[in-house]
Amino acid sequence: MTLQTLRDVASLRDAVAGWRAAGESVALVPTMGALHAGHLALVARALVLADRVVTSIFVNPTQFAPTEDLARYPRDEAGDAALLDAAGCDVLYAPTVAEMYPPGFCTAITPAGPALGLEADFRPTMFGGVALVCTKLFTQCGPDVAVFGEKDFQQVQVVRQVVADLDLPLRIDTVPTVREADGLAMSSRNRYLSPAQRALAPALFQVLRAVADGTPAAEAPAMLLAAGFDSVDYVAVRDGVVLGAARLGGVRLIDNLAC
Repeated sequence: MTLQTLRDVASLRDAVAGWRAAGESVALVPTMGALHAGHLALVARALVLADRVVTSIFVNPTQFAPTEDLARYPRDEAGDAALLDAAGCDVLYAPTVAEMYPPGFCTAITPAGPALGLEADFRPTMFGGVALVCTKLFTQCGPDVAVFGEKDFQQVQVVRQVVADLDLPLRIDTVPTVREADGLAMSSRNRYLSPAQRALAPALFQVLRAVADGTPAAEAPAMLLAAGFDSVDYVAVRDGVVLGAARLGGVRLIDNLAC
């Protein structure tokens, strides 16, 4: 089947209704595009879990602060569509901002619990935006399951909490972080890295692995700075997972590992 590209809620719901009428299950893979092998691993998992797969591409403005990279966030819909078609995805759902947030839109979600601390201390607008856009995508598509990557560990916990708290009728499944050969977690923002920064970037994974192996987390920021990072937002252990965020120039990298 050739990939369909849909841009409005009504068309998406019509497609899903047809699948439901045929007794088929549906999986959703929410993304912001600029797809890489990590995203394709989510699609592959979705194809195992459901008969039909929708991958959404939407660079969500509500999760970006005014100082962040909304305008320059990498976009390549044509390239993404080719990858999704080759991967066996059924529908690319690529709504416009006006479709997602039409004039007069004024509803917000304010998550707490897992949305507090760590990422929220440095990106305080993010998780409210993530909770809002995911809730909209879930209600627009009505999937049986949505698939996320474990690289965004805290985000996954926030989404799970929203689904539970709002009684949304789907389950959340995750896929382990997909890494480059040198350990760097795959991310759309990696394409911002200069060659020199790219050579330094795997140190985040290496330092988090050292903490997972027993190095005190308090020593990690100095280790990252010594490795060439310009600043460290945090390295912390929560519930058996070591999480870190650090910057190389204007590029902010995050990662996590089980302890």
